[in-house]
Amino acid sequence: MEFSSQKIKITIGGIQVVAQLKPNRTAQAVLGALPVHAPVNQWGEEFYCKMPGVKDYREIATTQLKVGDVAFWGMGEMLAVFFGRTPMSLGDDPVPADRVNVIGKILDDPNILKQAIGASMMKVELLPEGM
Repeated sequence: MEFSSQKIKITIGGIQVVAQLKPNRTAQAVLGALPVHAPVNQWGEEFYCKMPGVKDYREIATTQLKVGDVAFWGMGEMLAVFFGRTPMSLGDDPVPADRVNVIGKILDDPNILKQAIGASMMKVELLPEGM
């Protein structure tokens, strides 16, 4: 799996993780909409927030995800962070409610996000190059 040098910082309820982005057009569209500070929603062990106006190029629309994936759901204009099982999971892997475009991967241990369950806000910002 190929990644770009771009990284984003995701903060949910005081818990911070860094994600490395893929070099796809949807990831670039998300970058262009940053920073975002929005109410966070939760579905199983997935956090997501609204990112209006981001174009989803659906390069690799899929439901095959791994814990730690960061994805964009174009239909709902949502940025999603998967840190465990969702209500549709049969095994350990998260399964989104609809096909999503994977735009990156959390570099930290995604399990730390379990400490943010119940949080109300999600902040996503660009990390400067080299961090």
